[in-house]
Amino acid sequence: MKIPCTGVILSGGLSTRYDGTEKALLQVGGIRLLDRIYDIYTELFEEIILVTNNSQKFLEWDLLIVPDLFPIRSSLTGIHAGLFFMTNPFAFISACDTPFLKKEVVETVIGKIESEIDIVMPETSAGLEPLCAAYSKRCLEPAQQHLEQEKLKVIKAFRKSRIKTISEKVLRKKDPDLLSFFNINAPDDLKRAEEML
Repeated sequence: MKIPCTGVILSGGLSTRYDGTEKALLQVGGIRLLDRIYDIYTELFEEIILVTNNSQKFLEWDLLIVPDLFPIRSSLTGIHAGLFFMTNPFAFISACDTPFLKKEVVETVIGKIESEIDIVMPETSAGLEPLCAAYSKRCLEPAQQHLEQEKLKVIKAFRKSRIKTISEKVLRKKDPDLLSFFNINAPDDLKRAEEML
């Protein structure tokens, strides 16, 4: 890795569809979602940060646990916290609910980091993937400004940032079915994930 990068996992959702159960602790194929991502991160990053407001549930993992700094539940809030607490110039940021995130996709994203670029973000036919992307510490300020105004759309927060996208064609070489971007939002998704295994 040319430029030092932190691995950030966002686990700040309300998990309302799971009766308050932490999504990161749900299992797919008998393995917790957080374990799946943590195993990849430990191979790639020396500094790993978990953004959560329920720190006591995650004490068994060897990572830095940090809270949201704004009392607003959103992905942008988690991104902001990760950028605030990281000690490296860049962070790769993922949601905790992506059971099939591939190490090769993460490596592809962080391999495209350049000092003059603010964000490296995959782009598929479904659109940009802001929760499988690398962000510069420079993104902290626009994130802060948008959160202060309670504007929560991630892409809009960084529309003035210098973004390098990674094409679907490149991504499919590492992840033919783009499963890295499949996330578990509802119980039906969990069932689908089990079937996909």
